[in-house]
Amino acid sequence: MKLKFFMISMVVLFISQTCFGLTGREIMEKNDALKKPDSAKSVVYMTINKGKRIMKKEFGLTMKKFKNGEDKALIAFNKPTKIKLLTHAHKNRDDDQWLRLSSGKLKRIASSDKGKAFVNSHFYYEDMSSRDIDDYEYTLVSSENILGADCFKIDAFKKKGKKVYDKLSLFVRKTDFFILKIDFYKKGRFHKYLENYDIKAVKGILTPFKIVMYTADGKASTHLNIKSINYNIKIKKSKFNKEALR
Repeated sequence: MKLKFFMISMVVLFISQTCFGLTGREIMEKNDALKKPDSAKSVVYMTINKGKRIMKKEFGLTMKKFKNGEDKALIAFNKPTKIKLLTHAHKNRDDDQWLRLSSGKLKRIASSDKGKAFVNSHFYYEDMSSRDIDDYEYTLVSSENILGADCFKIDAFKKKGKKVYDKLSLFVRKTDFFILKIDFYKKGRFHKYLENYDIKAVKGILTPFKIVMYTADGKASTHLNIKSINYNIKIKKSKFNKEALR
């Protein structure tokens, strides 16, 4: 019995030494260090719930990392309309985004439009772009149980570029530093929240197969369900040229 108690004490001590004392920045660095793909291609089902109104869409997502440390992503809808969104993610400055409407017209998304709804969903254009860890300042607030898992709660405040949100509250799972939930604050008020479900390791990359963005009251939501996904495949650079949208 004494030996058993001793072993339990050692495990608790090890866990405490591993997690206790980490700053918000250090926790987010561990999240940022999680394995990521160099390229990806997936098919995603989108369901938008607005009261009694339900809209269903389907799109393909293609992403590729480039040697200059920048990412490029293309979202191409095939149901119900032909719409494309091209995002060029930059380091140390805001992302560039272009939208190809179903009419064929090409529109650049201005910084002032980043807070507008993307294809009538609960995701904004800001949400469809990448986030650089160095763009934010982080504060470890507390520990909370989220979706059945112990998580660090970290508040993030953007310090670079224009912002849609005043604050993000990030809930980072303690076991692997994966983000399970994000609370979004706008104009000082809780605005909406995102939750990741059905998380699986695909080629060693933690991947949520269901992502849901809820309004603050939880009465409306947009669901993203991954039908298929493939990582680290060959994708031509020309796929991400602005001209490829036409």
